[in-house]
This record gives sequence, structure tokens and C-alpha cells, in this order.
Amino acid sequence: MEGTIRPASSPAEAISAMDHLIATSMIGQQEFARNLGLSVTDLICFAYVLEAGDAPVSAGDLAARAHVTTGAVTGILNRLERGGFVTRQPDPADRRRVRVVAVPAAEERVRAVYEPYYARLAQLFAEYTPDEVAVLSDWFSRAGALAAGYLEESCES
Repeated sequence: MEGTIRPASSPAEAISAMDHLIATSMIGQQEFARNLGLSVTDLICFAYVLEAGDAPVSAGDLAARAHVTTGAVTGILNRLERGGFVTRQPDPADRRRVRVVAVPAAEERVRAVYEPYYARLAQLFAEYTPDEVAVLSDWFSRAGALAAGYLEESCES
């Protein structure tokens, strides 16, 4: 399909469009979380568990990734476990640590909530050439790394 990039805009216009997307996405995440009976932070932590795949995640890793205290992550894990999203297992290498794994049925519930949205995003990406999608993917990756770096720096001060 022929590319559909619009005429060049200024960085300020691009940042404004990005800000609008982020705000709308935040509202969307709140709705997705609400539909699943979770808070946004709980949903983010569950997403990190899913992202890990077959490698169980430690509670400490979740706390660091979600920028919450280890005490807060305990509450998050309690809610996720009560909701049937995760199970906790002792770490065989260090019994003081807990490893968190996703419950397969919960993964399916979350995918069912997200799939209609992801299908629409796939349709949007189909309007772009592979080279344009590569640029978008590169930008998302680099902007994500920049945001994570900025977050780390700002949390240190």
C-alpha cells in the first residue's frame, strides 16, 4: 500500500500530537484496567509479568520497573493474586525472594480486552509502507528509551 505520511509538520506540532495520543492512551489504560477490575498500576505490573514470558519475574524487579516501593508491590501482587492474574512461587535459588508468573486464563482475559484496539492499530499500520513502519518503530523504541532514561534521572534527584 502506498504510504500515507502527511505533509511535514514542526517538532512542536508533532509533540502536541504525541501529547494528545499519550493523554488518550492514559484514559484508555484506565478503562482497560477498570474493565479487568484492576488499577492502572496493577495492570502495568501484570503487563511486565506477561512481557517476561516463561521467565518468572521477582517482586523486586516489578517494584523497580513500576517505580513503586517493595511494600507497594506486595499490595499489587496481593490484588493480582486475589484477582486470579498471577501466582507467586518461591525462588529456588533464594527462598527469601518471590517469583511471579501469569495465570494463563488471566492472560487470555487481558488479551480479549486489548485485541479490538490492537486490531485497529494493525489496520492503521497497514496504511504505511514497510519503510515508514520501520521509522515509526525506531522512533517508538528510541523515544521509549529516552523517556525511561529521563524518568530514571528525574527520580534520582
